[in-house]
Amino acid sequence: MSPVPGYDVVVAGGGPAGCAAALALVRAGRSVLLADAGTGPPKAGEALVSVGRLLLADLGIEEPVLGSGHLPCHGNLSAWGSAELHAVDSIDDPYGHGWHLDRPLFDRRLREAARAGGAEVAEHTGVRCPSRQPDGTWRLALRDRAAGRERTVRCRWVVDATGRGAAIAVRSGARRRTGDRLTAFHLTLDPAPQATADGRSLVESDQDGWWYTALLPSRHRMVAYFTDPDLPAAARGAERFHDRLLATRHISRRVRPHGLTVLQPPRRAPAHSAHLDRVHGEGWTAAGDAAAAFDPLSSQGILTALYTGLSAGQAVHARLHGDPVALPDYAAKVATARAAYQHGHQAVHAQETRWADRPFWARRQRHTRPNPHPTKGETPT
Repeated sequence: MSPVPGYDVVVAGGGPAGCAAALALVRAGRSVLLADAGTGPPKAGEALVSVGRLLLADLGIEEPVLGSGHLPCHGNLSAWGSAELHAVDSIDDPYGHGWHLDRPLFDRRLREAARAGGAEVAEHTGVRCPSRQPDGTWRLALRDRAAGRERTVRCRWVVDATGRGAAIAVRSGARRRTGDRLTAFHLTLDPAPQATADGRSLVESDQDGWWYTALLPSRHRMVAYFTDPDLPAAARGAERFHDRLLATRHISRRVRPHGLTVLQPPRRAPAHSAHLDRVHGEGWTAAGDAAAAFDPLSSQGILTALYTGLSAGQAVHARLHGDPVALPDYAAKVATARAAYQHGHQAVHAQETRWADRPFWARRQRHTRPNPHPTKGETPT
């Protein structure tokens, strides 16, 4: 019988959080297997805020990951709290512009960086049947979907970067807490016949939720509506979505050049706030959306994934080195990030006072005191 391969750490999930964790660990000298299942619908329309370049620089991969293929985002527009459009320009940002990401390219480059750094990267491979052994190690089954085969590995620690499902953490006894039921309904429109140079994102609120649109690096346009699934606005038919889209004041102007004569039914995706009741346990640590998932209005998803992934990798290395407070310190970092997000989330929703009696807004403002006179220039990000 051939010996079971052993690693210091297996990272489950090949997105930004998993790659950041793997990079931090291999740079610390740990043997790492990064398993990327590659399941689920392709992701599009996601952005990285400007400060994200600092985290990529800390990982030593800013240039190869952001060097080309993404669309610079030089500002954000919003109609929030009033029908008027307000702008925030990246010229005022000390870190420069952000990016509308080609998300598959972004993730692929992150995995390439992890491989180049010394991690073993298993593409199209899911982590199954995690089993804690009497000696404190893990025994894991790795299922290669492309090859149709399975192998078994052992490791000292597991990083759960499997996304909102937090598959390993939940299996290990952690509980998922959800803060709301926000759901995204989204479409990707064809490129406009005449290209536009305006790469700014746009947010517009309405009585039952809010809209978002942005150009993609491919020059297609992403348009999404965010609401709660139990509200009438969540009807999924293409005609209902089309009518609501045309009723917007600003979003409709951006999307008309891309053609609206034939629309497919929008896709549906979870967008709710959620977190684990604990982000580490016996032999495991959660990062990214598995640890804490934020409302897309914050534009903090990719940034938080990189931050928690890097921090989790550093904490796991320190814990394996014998540091007893490394993981509690990591949990405190995640809690601080969540508290900052919740404060900002409440403040932004409190600015929209026009529909305080509507269920969507009442649910998000019940713990806030609406401010009818927000600071000039303070808009959703």
